This record gives sequence, structure tokens and C-alpha cells, in this order.
Amino acid sequence: MWASKVETSKTEGAFVSPARGRVTVGDLSVGWLARQEQALSPSYYRTTGYAYGKHVGPKWAAVPVNKVDSLDVKAWAASMTRSGSSATVVNRAVGILAGILDDAVEHRALVVNPARRFKRGEKPQKSPKRHVYLTEADVCRLAEESGRHADLVLLLAFTGLRWGEAIALTVADIEFLKRRISVHRNAVQVGQEFEVGPTKGKENRMVPVAASILTRLAVRCEGRSADDLLFPARGGGYLKRPSYDSTGWFNRAVERASVQTITPHDLRHTCASLAVSSGANVLAVSRML
Repeated sequence: MWASKVETSKTEGAFVSPARGRVTVGDLSVGWLARQEQALSPSYYRTTGYAYGKHVGPKWAAVPVNKVDSLDVKAWAASMTRSGSSATVVNRAVGILAGILDDAVEHRALVVNPARRFKRGEKPQKSPKRHVYLTEADVCRLAEESGRHADLVLLLAFTGLRWGEAIALTVADIEFLKRRISVHRNAVQVGQEFEVGPTKGKENRMVPVAASILTRLAVRCEGRSADDLLFPARGGGYLKRPSYDSTGWFNRAVERASVQTITPHDLRHTCASLAVSSGANVLAVSRML
């Protein structure tokens, strides 16, 4: 009878191997994390690896996959929330566990994935992020108060480039005659180092630039080689993000300019807002960004 049930479950695709079910979450995590390292950007993989080491591994690494219960997973998520972890942190940790257990399902160690059995409302919800939009006058004041970083602030606000894309620009990327910038690299800060790779969308794009911005960039490019960085750090190399505290040059400029509290990335939203309000086609703005 037992043999008959096994053969039936194999035919129906519901068979699981008792031996494979004894493999631990930690054992499967090795291969899963290796694949993520190949697929994800260095910065996002670092976040994923950190989340596994801090939240997932300590709780689940030694647990056989066939002993992972959906109610235990939900209780674990709830305990992280009670301990003060944000919705982003909790959902990332649950997603990592679910990804590892997907491998267990694929290898017939599990029939269903217990980490994917959350019902609507059982996961913590992220609060809607408040977007900040500056006016053109605000941007000009902010640039004026940014000192040697004024050109960078104007570029971020009027082209919508990401920080990593802007600091990776070289002199050769500025196409003055065509009034556009070639965006094809992204410099991501990982700890104290930088990983340089393709843009976030992994597609090159051409971004139009106003004549007033190009005039400023032309001065910046004078006497420099084609492969020189457009916005290098003082000592050379890629420019680090400004500190998020009151000592960072960007936050100090925001305070002196008396504009809304804003981050460098928020200037991307400002760019979209200014472009649409000036009559630009929404689809064209989307492609630019």
C-alpha cells in the first residue's frame, strides 16, 4: 500500500523525498546565496547576505526544511516586528527564507513552501514614502549653498540621474553638440569601496541636458582627459555620498538654503515634477529617468 501511494504521488508530482527533507535551511542557503551574488548588484547582494546572517541564519540554518512550519514562520516574522524591525527588514528576511525553501520544493524536499503561506494583511506593511519636490528656485538656492558641489546638485535636479550614475560620469560622456549625456555606468558604494557596473536597469540611455547646465559642465571639462571623472572626490576616485547627519555637505546646504528636508535621491523626483509641470511628455520623462 505504501509503495502504491509513493508511485501515485510521483505520478501526480506530489512526491517528496524523506531523505531530502532532512537537509537543513543552512545547507540549501549556500547555493541560493551563491546564485544571488551572481544575479544581484553588489550593494543589494551585500544587504541580502547581511539579512541572512543577522535574521535568517540564526533562526533557521540548523532546521531541516521538512520541519519548517508556516505558523512558526509567521510567529518569527511577528517577533521581529515586535522587536522593532521595520517592515522592509521583516519582509526581506521572510523573502530570503522563502527563496531558499523554493529550492527545497524544486528538489522535492517539500510539497509546498511554508514561507509563502502568508494571507493578506499578515505581513507588516511599509508606510508610504513621502516624496519631496523642490521648485526651480529652491534648486537654485540649494545649488548655490552647495559650494563646489553646485554643478552636481543642478545635474541631479534637472536630469534625474541617480547618485551612482552621476558620480560615474566621465568627460567623454558629455555630448555637447547633441546636448545630451550618455549614461551607461553606475558606481555603487559598498562600505568604503565602490563597485562599478551597469546602470540599475542595465540599459544605457541618453539624457537631454539644458544649455545652462552644459555651459557649467563645459567649464568643468576644460583641460581634462576624456576618461577623467566629472565629479571626483577631493583626493581622486569616486565621490562618496554625503553623510546623512548634520555634518554632511548636502544637509548643511539644505539647511542654509531653507528648503524642505531632502536627500540627493529626492532630486530625482524633483526632476520629474519640474519636467511634467513644464509640459514635458510623461512617457518621455519616464524614459529619461
